Amino acid sequence: MQSLEKLKPLALLFLRVALGAIFIYHGYPKLFTHTREALQWFARMGFPSYFAYAAGILEFFGGCLLIAGLFTRVAGLLLACEMAIALWRVHKIILEPMAVQNYELPLLLATAAFALAALGAGPIAFDRIFFPEGRRSTRKTKNNKD
Repeated sequence: MQSLEKLKPLALLFLRVALGAIFIYHGYPKLFTHTREALQWFARMGFPSYFAYAAGILEFFGGCLLIAGLFTRVAGLLLACEMAIALWRVHKIILEPMAVQNYELPLLLATAAFALAALGAGPIAFDRIFFPEGRRSTRKTKNNKD
């Protein structure tokens, strides 16, 4: 099991890159290519149409942040919340909980984004470079408890 523990930084990197790529793929059209259709689709789903911009910004730039490993916990939490709203309002998970085929992608995206919010980016990330004091304060807290 120790050898698998050594793979955790690489696993978090792969999770961030894969999840970020998926969110970028879904956010880009909302902002740059199919904006009019996205505005209409959001209005048909019962949201204010400008939510298409909010979702596009969150998905595109949140995906970029995940790939870079910058502000990973915040980006992961915001994306998990967005997917939770999509599960509730768009995919109607509450009305049809057994129809997993209708909501499997947003469920997986929400869960993976929440995992990154809880676990962080890992050591192969810009978070570690720009915010090294977060690791030091964690070590001090652990040493004080011992």
